[in-house]
Amino acid sequence: MSTALWLLGLLGLVGAFDTVYFHEWRGRLVARSAMRPELKLHVARDGIYVVIFGSLPLIAWHGWWAAALALLLIAEIVITLADFVTEDKVRAGIGGVFPGERVTHAIMGIIYGAMLGYLTPMLWRWAQEPTGLVGTSHPVPEALTWTLVAMACGILLHGLRDLYALSGLPSSQWPWGRTPTADSGAS
Repeated sequence: MSTALWLLGLLGLVGAFDTVYFHEWRGRLVARSAMRPELKLHVARDGIYVVIFGSLPLIAWHGWWAAALALLLIAEIVITLADFVTEDKVRAGIGGVFPGERVTHAIMGIIYGAMLGYLTPMLWRWAQEPTGLVGTSHPVPEALTWTLVAMACGILLHGLRDLYALSGLPSSQWPWGRTPTADSGAS
């Protein structure tokens, strides 16, 4: 389980880079109404990541809860695959997905797959236990545990930011503001 948690932390770091640099700084996705379909997928995935990052370092998912966690992990994969297709469509008007972003997404997919490879045996063991969410600790530094929980908080905040942008409420494009070319060519 410790290797899975280290890989989850690495995924969080690469994901934070992807979000801050490509989604916020370069793409300014919240300032472009054409990006709404992509943002919807990000919000859904962020909800799953909040649960994964916030619970795995602290909670063992026993019995049927292991199946629920497995479904969340699979749902994340389905959402990510839908996101790959959606971002190609909605970003056509702004030149498509940035090449470096595509590489970053591939790296994240590899890390996620490796994390699942290390997590799956633990899920199988948890599935054999009586059903319940059980507080636990893992043989990892306490700093890693709390870093993952802090990442869950950051993911929650960014997911709420994207949800706010989807709502179209005042200042939802902050700090970018809507630009005249924000939606040009996108459908």
